[in-house]
Amino acid sequence: MKELKVICFASIVLFIICAAAILLFPAGAQAQSKVAAIEGVGFNVAGSLKDNLKPLVNKDVYVNLRSGKTYQGFIKSVGDHFVHLEKIAGKEYFDALVRVEDISAIEVRFREPR
Repeated sequence: MKELKVICFASIVLFIICAAAILLFPAGAQAQSKVAAIEGVGFNVAGSLKDNLKPLVNKDVYVNLRSGKTYQGFIKSVGDHFVHLEKIAGKEYFDALVRVEDISAIEVRFREPR
């Protein structure tokens, strides 16, 4: 009976130590890779959406529309009212002409893993 209490106590102590180690040193933090910013690209929060799209010509972007639809493609050109996307993901032989005022957000990869 005494041995059972010692084993039970040791198991509880071991469990507490393991739980503390998991909380203090999460696996994600240890395995997290370093990230490098891509030079010369970024968002200009003081500018308009059109101004933020122009430097992204020939870049792969996600364009989120107000309707909820998202397009992934390369910006071919940016006009006063429209954005020309080419090589649409899932429709590689198609292009899209998107009204700038219908865009609710753009997503662009600004960092590369090292």
